[in-house]
Amino acid sequence: MMFLIISPQHIFAHALSLDFTTMSGTDLGFLYLKLGFTHIIPFGYDHVLFVIGLFLLNPKLKTVIGQATAFTIAHSLTLGLAMFGMIHPVSSIIEPIIALSIFFIAVENIFLNDVKWWRILIVFCFGLIHGCGFASALKEIGLPASDYGLALFSFNVGVELGQISVILFAWLLVGKWFSGKTWYKNRIVIPISCCIAVLSLYWTVERIFFAA
Repeated sequence: MMFLIISPQHIFAHALSLDFTTMSGTDLGFLYLKLGFTHIIPFGYDHVLFVIGLFLLNPKLKTVIGQATAFTIAHSLTLGLAMFGMIHPVSSIIEPIIALSIFFIAVENIFLNDVKWWRILIVFCFGLIHGCGFASALKEIGLPASDYGLALFSFNVGVELGQISVILFAWLLVGKWFSGKTWYKNRIVIPISCCIAVLSLYWTVERIFFAA
């Protein structure tokens, strides 16, 4: 279990060995939608923490979904570019930056009292990086020679559904009940953000110096 917690980038590293020629378009689309979803839940610990970090500072659904939309647009761009061979992300560089992006959001939560307008721009830039991470995972899984676009689209939709699930779960568990409390920042945002910052900083060091 500890290996799963501290090394999320290795969990999803496997390739599919399926005969895609026997699958219908519906089955293929559902397969890659499921793979995209499971890349977030339960396997994407780092991406889940990033989304939770976005949620914590201002858990109003409109605010969080705005940030998530910017993130989705960005990661869709780089995921598509990478899968079509237009860019070539280097995993040993991308993975530490993903961890640092989580650390940045967590620290920002500690020192800011509300979401600033420029956070959308930062989240968009981080989304570009995370999309490269998604591409690395998807390349390891593989894509069918036919229906390439359908598989890529379905995977991306699955990722988005995973992110929305995290947001809704966090809102139902925390945001709905406690976001309006005067102690919300001190008792919930700061402690959780500190834990996220420490873990993401650990991931950063691990991915730089101990990556296989």
